[in-house]
Amino acid sequence: MKRFYKTVTTEAAENGHALLLDGRGVKTPMRLPLVLPTRAMADAVAEEWAGQGEEIVIASMPLTGFANAAIDQVTPQRARFIDDIAAYGETDTLCYRADPGDPLAERQNQEWEPILQWAENRYDIRLIRVAGIIHQPQSTHSLSRLKNVVSAMDPFTLAAFSTLTGIGGSLVSALALWEEALDSGAVWRAICLEELWQEELWGADAEALAAREHRRAAFDAAWRFCCTAKG
Repeated sequence: MKRFYKTVTTEAAENGHALLLDGRGVKTPMRLPLVLPTRAMADAVAEEWAGQGEEIVIASMPLTGFANAAIDQVTPQRARFIDDIAAYGETDTLCYRADPGDPLAERQNQEWEPILQWAENRYDIRLIRVAGIIHQPQSTHSLSRLKNVVSAMDPFTLAAFSTLTGIGGSLVSALALWEEALDSGAVWRAICLEELWQEELWGADAEALAAREHRRAAFDAAWRFCCTAKG
């Protein structure tokens, strides 16, 4: 749609910071006030609106999308979002390895094992590693401990954290990023390990590269939103 406003500002509001377009409050798609919990988040969302040209391009406003999702979807369905995110602990990508003796398995062990060991030490859990793709249930204790961490997150963090876990298929790697045990570049390389391995063997495919760049943009936006949620 056409840009319909000139100025973008923020102001203190009940429970946070409101986004204003030409001095008027913005609503979410469900017609709820777009109020952000931290000044950092409000400034980041305002930056997206201020950066629009004559046309408003929704795809260029991922942080606004996360904020809308937090208010319209996560808040009224908090338990479901927590369950969906925590479920990645049962099938975490980092726990599923190539067969022993396969060179890929060695690479997975080098890059994934330190992340799993960090999680085990940090949360007092034990994660089962699996050779192959046959599902192996994790212990109730481990899953409960991981879910407790997710349950402590606010709706805005959950909105973006669900993207971090979904893109990588890994709750553990997303938690390592959230806790800043690893930086975003290291986590990205870990969740793309198998794809990067295939490129080393067979070369890069333009379509695959474009798809990975698209996922990386979504991943980076989700992490930036999580950071603003921290303040």
